[in-house]
Amino acid sequence: MAGNHYDFFTTWRVTGTCEEVHEVLSDGDSLVRWWPSVYLQVKTTKPGDDRGVGKVMDLYTKGWLPYTLRWDFEIVETDRPHGFTLKAHGDFEGTGVWSFRQDGDTVEMTYDWRIDAEKPLLKALSPVLKPIFAANHRWAMARGQESLELELRRRHARTAAEREAVPPPPPPTFR
Repeated sequence: MAGNHYDFFTTWRVTGTCEEVHEVLSDGDSLVRWWPSVYLQVKTTKPGDDRGVGKVMDLYTKGWLPYTLRWDFEIVETDRPHGFTLKAHGDFEGTGVWSFRQDGDTVEMTYDWRIDAEKPLLKALSPVLKPIFAANHRWAMARGQESLELELRRRHARTAAEREAVPPPPPPTFR
C-alpha cells in the first residue's frame, strides 16, 4: 500500500431520518453554510440526473492543520435515502461511501473514505506524518457530525425563536 493511501471509516449518530440526512449531505452547495469549518468554497460544475448521479462539485476545503485542498467529487451511485457513493479527484483521488440506517428516531451513518493524498505536500509527507494527517481527518469529521446535528436542529425548529436559539456551526480554524 502506498504511503499516501488512507482508509478512513467514520460512524455518526444523529437525531433525524435517513431522508433528512440524505437531503443535507447530498446538497453539496449547502456545505459551506452548515459545515464551514471544513468547506470554504463549493460550486456545482455539473448538475447530474434527477437522482443526483453525475453531479460534480468543485471543492476548496481544510481541516484543523494549516493547509487547504482543492478537489472535486462526482456522485456515481445513489440509494436514496440510504446513502450514496462519490469519486474524488484532485488533491484527493479515491472513493467515499455514505451509508444511512434508521434506528428509531436516530440515523446511524457510516462514511467509508478510501483515498490517495495527491497534493504534493501531503503525498511527500504522508509516509512520516500519516498519524497527524489522520488526526486532521478525524477533527474534520467530528466538526461535520457536530454541524450536521445543528443543521437538523435548525430544520426541526417549530418557531423562528427555536431556530435562532440553535448556535452556529463551528467556524474554520483559519481562512
